Amino acid sequence: MHIAEGFLPPAHAVAWGVASAPFVVHGVRSLTREVREHPESTLLLGASGAFTFVLSALKLPSVTGSCSHPTGTGLGAILFRPPIMAVLGTITLLFQALLLAHGGLTTLGANVFSMAIVGPWAGYGMYRLLRRYGVPLMVAVFFGAFVADLFTYCVTSVQLALAFPDPSSGFLGALGKFGSIFAVTQIPLAVSEGLLTVLVMRLLVQSSKGELTRLGVLLTKKDARTGSEAMA
Repeated sequence: MHIAEGFLPPAHAVAWGVASAPFVVHGVRSLTREVREHPESTLLLGASGAFTFVLSALKLPSVTGSCSHPTGTGLGAILFRPPIMAVLGTITLLFQALLLAHGGLTTLGANVFSMAIVGPWAGYGMYRLLRRYGVPLMVAVFFGAFVADLFTYCVTSVQLALAFPDPSSGFLGALGKFGSIFAVTQIPLAVSEGLLTVLVMRLLVQSSKGELTRLGVLLTKKDARTGSEAMA
């Protein structure tokens, strides 16, 4: 998914950097506030960042000039909300550009916009929608991670189509080509990421129940007859 170094025209690279900057700045403020008010959350923040780094480093070559891989952003978005995930995702993409030659500095803004901003917001929106209508936690987590992964590639397809429109069919023709190529590899990867995220969330429920309750992932409901509270 990471668009390679130098692959975008300079004007597009600058524009995506400008578009991403406000989200990252807002995310830095949210992250700073979270760490200052709840220093005990640093371990879970680190785990969310590491989850994103490892999964998004598993790149599979693609004929589009990009590559396919899980993104790992759905978990962090569900736990800490999308603004903080914008920061964790940006740090991940920066390290991968500098240390793994995965993505690039000139395309960092475009990659941040797709993987660290739109993907987490889309996944978190799906997760919140399902939870609002009473869908069980793990089902909502699966679809949250699935959508975060898939929307990242949808945005990447739009970015590439804008930069390289088809000579005959224009933007829509290019979008169809890029999207269809990504979809072949990305849908099964998105399913796999959803299942893996559910497994990780199950472990967190067992080991960090108090922290997940504070973050609003685990809800408590009071029994009307006994007055006792149980997890929902």
